[in-house]
Formats: sequence, structure tokens, C-alpha cells
Amino acid sequence: MTTALAPVERRLATGQVDAVGWLTFYVMLLLFIPTRLIVGPLGSAGAPSMLFGVASLILWLFIRLGTVRAVPGGTQPVRLALGIFFVTVGISYVLAMSGPMSPAEVSPADVALLSLASWGGTLLLTNDNIPNRSRLETLIWRICICGGLIALLGIVQVLTKQLWVDQLSIPGLTGTPGYGLNARGGRVRPSGTATHPIEYGTLITIILPLALYVGFNQTHRRFLVRWLPAAALAAVVPLTSSRSAYLGVAVGLVVCLIGWNRTRRLRVLAIIVAGVAALSVVTPGLLQSIINLFAGASNDPSIASRTDSYSLAAEFLLRKPLFGRGLGTFLPIYRIFDNQYLLLLVTVGVVGAVAFVALLLSGFISMVRLRASVRDDGTRDLALALAAAIATGAVCLFTFDAFAFPMTMGTLFLVLGLAGSLRRIERTGANFTRLL
Repeated sequence: MTTALAPVERRLATGQVDAVGWLTFYVMLLLFIPTRLIVGPLGSAGAPSMLFGVASLILWLFIRLGTVRAVPGGTQPVRLALGIFFVTVGISYVLAMSGPMSPAEVSPADVALLSLASWGGTLLLTNDNIPNRSRLETLIWRICICGGLIALLGIVQVLTKQLWVDQLSIPGLTGTPGYGLNARGGRVRPSGTATHPIEYGTLITIILPLALYVGFNQTHRRFLVRWLPAAALAAVVPLTSSRSAYLGVAVGLVVCLIGWNRTRRLRVLAIIVAGVAALSVVTPGLLQSIINLFAGASNDPSIASRTDSYSLAAEFLLRKPLFGRGLGTFLPIYRIFDNQYLLLLVTVGVVGAVAFVALLLSGFISMVRLRASVRDDGTRDLALALAAAIATGAVCLFTFDAFAFPMTMGTLFLVLGLAGSLRRIERTGANFTRLL
């Protein structure tokens, strides 16, 4: 006679291991430890969040090997799309390593694979191992809290004109050189704990739709408490002096405004108008400088550099059109495209670039479909927020080589995992009974 499964064994058998605590620690490593701090002997592969993400992939594999049955919920489109992208990148890597390659490109190619494994491990663990809606809401709240804190750090950086995190040291971690506070047009550009203001601005705008969801829906929390993350994130966006951030917040808000009801839409638009008016009074000239970033884009060297990259990218693409020259092998010393999709075409070819776009679309479309198929207002709002966050990240990738910035990609893959998790939970009926 067989004995009953112990609680831990039973959770392994069903695949319902609660990964929220693990993922919370990952978010803290990703957002709170400055990107410049790494495990010295490991070089660029030594970011704590990257190592923890690889551990997430190993943990996910361990759980899957111990699972008696498949994760409930039927086909998982985000997970399937990630698997296809993994395969295309793997083929590209094998083809690159089997041909002539500069020794300087080998290590970056290996690091690129490790980075992808880290981000993918986070996505898979998030997709499959958040057991119910209650725990999903808890993780989203924690992400917003962490995002709000780094937004406050950015505001402090602007007010004090100091980076502050450059003075931080952590035992066992080594700081990389060339780290300082940026400026544009005489104005300080905050970067929080990120490497660059572009990464910081993109990160902020990806989290903002989730923070808005928390403000509107987690009503069991006090009004000021639940709205503080959104307020901090929204306040720091104008201060970034980053086209990526402005474009990202515009895309995210448009998606949300389309989905919100008329009353909420009018309220948010009124708050935006009031915020713009207050910005004009508190920081004279900032609004005009934001307008000039777009009005004078045709004369901006950074924009010219991006457009001039198309012909060069086409030359490399024609040499290896299907699977490219290998992820991570096109070094910054060759050219900085400032367009991740262009860089993907060069490094993983048409097949790999299409697979990555399909991964983004799988998350976005699954959320749009889920929103259309459920009646619960809270679920509809969360699906809308996740769709907006994915759309924001996807658009921002047009503006910089995002795969070189682990905070951005770590957050985007985490959001894709949240989308997959919400879809699975709703399909299996594992809705929340209480919020923590």
C-alpha cells in the first residue's frame, strides 16, 4: 500500500510550489543592487540578479522533473514562445561557434546566453509556480513597492545632484569604473541604481501600469499607501530627460486609457493636465525641454546615429539572414545601434528576431484575450495593466540596445511571466481568497 505524499512532495508532484518569496528576492537584487556591482571573478556574468536568475532556471527544472503531471491550464503561450526563442538562439550560437569567430566575441556570446537563461528562468518560474491569485497580487504589490523606492531614489538624485549609489559597497562585490551622474541640457538625469538614465526611464515606465492597477484595485490597503508607488513613479518620469521614458509612458497610458471606463479615463486625464500645469510652475523650462527633445530630434546626433545604422545592419543581415552571427557577438566597439530589434536581426537573424517579437506578442495578446473573456473587473484591470507594461517595454526596445541592460530585460521578462501566470490561474480557477 502506498503512503500519502508529504506536503512538500505533494506540491512538487502538482508543480504548485509557491515561488513568490523567491521572486521577491530576485526583484530586490535586480532593482536595489546597482548594476555596476558584480562578483569580480565572473566579470560581466557576475551580476547578483543574473546569477539568481540562472538559479531560478535550475529551480524551475528541478520542480518540473519532480512534477508528476503537467502544469494545469493547458497550453502556455508565453512559455511556448520562450521555448521557441531559446531554440533559435541556441541554433544561432552553435552556428556561430562552428565558424570563424574573433576571440573577443566568444566571451560576450557566452554571457549573452547566461543572461537569456537568467531572464528565461525568471519568466518560467513566474509563469508556472505562483499558485493562486492571492500570491500573484502579493508579488505585484512587492514589485510596485520596489519600483516606487527606486523612483524616490531618482527624485533624490535630481534634488541633491548626487548619484549616492556610487558610494555603496557590498562585501564580495566589485564596482565597475565609469559610473557617474548624467546630465542633458544642464539638467541632472536620474538613473537610480541602473547603468544609464535610458534603462532607468524604461524600467520606471514598465512598472507604472502595474502601480496604477494597485492604486485602483488593491483597496484593502490604505489610500495613500497603495497610491504612493504610482505617485513616485509618475513624478520621476518627467525628470528623466529621456525620450525612451516619455515614449514608454505615453504608450502605457494609451493602452490603459483605451481599456479604462469613461469615468476613470476622465479622472486620469484631469490629473495629467493638473500635473503638467504644476510641472510648468515648479520647474520652469522643463516642459519646454521635453518638447524640444522631440521637436529637435532631426538635429540630434543620437537620432542620426540610429537612422544611419540601418544600412550597416542590412549589410550584416544579408550575410547571415536566417540565424545571424550569434547573440552577443556584435560588440559595442563595432557599432551601437540603439535599437534592440535591429541588433537582434544582426545577431540572431530574421528567425530569432521574429521569435522574440512573437514572445512579446504572446504575452500582450494573451492579456487582451483574457480581458475580453472575463467579467471580473479586477482581473480585467490586471490583464490591461500587464498588456500596457508589455507594450511599453516592447516599444522602448526600439530606442536602445536593451539586452545589454539587465534591469530592463529582467523586469520585462518578469512581466511576461506575470502575464502567463495570470492566464494560467484564471484558466484553472485558482482565484484569490485573501490578499496579503
